[in-house]
Amino acid sequence: MATVSDVRQALVEAGVRLVERDGLTALSARSLAAEAGTSTMAVYTHFRGMTGVVEAIAREAFARFTRALTEIPRTDDPVADFIVMGLRYREFALANPERYQMMFGTFATSLNRHHTDLTTTGSSSDREEFAVSFEALLDVVGRMIESGRIRDDGVSVIAGRLWSITHGAVLLEIAGFFGHEDHGLTQILAPLVFDTLVGLGEDRERIDRSLEKALQAI
Repeated sequence: MATVSDVRQALVEAGVRLVERDGLTALSARSLAAEAGTSTMAVYTHFRGMTGVVEAIAREAFARFTRALTEIPRTDDPVADFIVMGLRYREFALANPERYQMMFGTFATSLNRHHTDLTTTGSSSDREEFAVSFEALLDVVGRMIESGRIRDDGVSVIAGRLWSITHGAVLLEIAGFFGHEDHGLTQILAPLVFDTLVGLGEDRERIDRSLEKALQAI
């Protein structure tokens, strides 16, 4: 017999599938119940309405995204670790394009409507569970600075720059502007990020060595 937590998780999983397949606007108590194979009453029993459902879906989406970025072995080469994180970021976005765009979109149906000025707060959201993935980026940027690989323009500011590059390139790749043969990575994103690291003081040959380590790690 299914427990309360089983039913709740089944509804969240169904909601994630609906959001990914049809978009957040298609999410309703009826569509969610149909996807989960339960009744609309279960939606209200477990979440007290669709607002609670959307919050639960957002938490699950950000939790999965965070795991993709943080379940990476930490090494003594922060640039290699940063490259691995960037590859995981792109991989998640391309595998879950609708979910990714709803997580970080600026439109009204964004799953994260809790934006904050990261240049002053050092956080991407005023909701802690939504900001953990950005904290992982802050950590690796801090390590790159501490190791002398890049200059210190401020951890959150540099993280914001690197995120902007990655986010913009990934969105354009999702839209199909760079084809579907990884040109978005090899000809656009990677060169952009590496040029930025060089501009921040890193040595091109050291980046190449870190890239080799990153590719071996994945």
